[in-house]
Amino acid sequence: MTPDSSSRRPRVVVAEDHALLADGLTRLLTAHGFDVVELVDNGPRLAPALLEHRPDVSVIDVRLPPTFTDEGLRAVIEARARIPGLPVLVLSQYVEQLYARELMRDRAGGVGYLLKDRVSNIAEFVESLHRVASGGTAMDPDVITQLLGGQRSRLDELTPREQEVLALMAEGRSNSAIAAALYVTDKAVDKHSNNVFRKLGLTQSSDDNRRVLAVLAYLNG
Repeated sequence: MTPDSSSRRPRVVVAEDHALLADGLTRLLTAHGFDVVELVDNGPRLAPALLEHRPDVSVIDVRLPPTFTDEGLRAVIEARARIPGLPVLVLSQYVEQLYARELMRDRAGGVGYLLKDRVSNIAEFVESLHRVASGGTAMDPDVITQLLGGQRSRLDELTPREQEVLALMAEGRSNSAIAAALYVTDKAVDKHSNNVFRKLGLTQSSDDNRRVLAVLAYLNG
């Protein structure tokens, strides 16, 4: 009998050249119910691995051999051009603004960008992986700040409160978590969210889908 797909361990490709961190990530993911199908330690191998395995989610570093510049992001962009929406969580010490913007420009969702030195809660990291695998977003606040770069022209119509709500959406927070962070009611967050969707021209669809589109519009400035 074929096991139910809901019980299948999510398949992950990991791209990390630092041996100790790669081993630690593999052990952590395995312990939390993921199946690491390939561990990649260089840029040229990453895109082929993603296309071969079509993982449920990947965890990739930005800077990989041979040049240690932006091989990881460029490989993911190449793979997502072939497989739209292929879920990826960037886990890096650096914010590569140009390619990070390009990664999110297709608005397909399934994108996360976390900074290694700011990941301090394993449960939250694992939850971020599941959220990205489901087509959502998981963005570190510092990454959001750098990606925006002061260019907010498309979002000028939003009120300061609506921009705060949208920024917290980008971090992957639920409406109740946003309400707690802003010391407002869930009803108020719902109202602000609907105003954001309307002002960004996001027509009626599932709220989860509109949240992803709103976040990607926000991060693209």
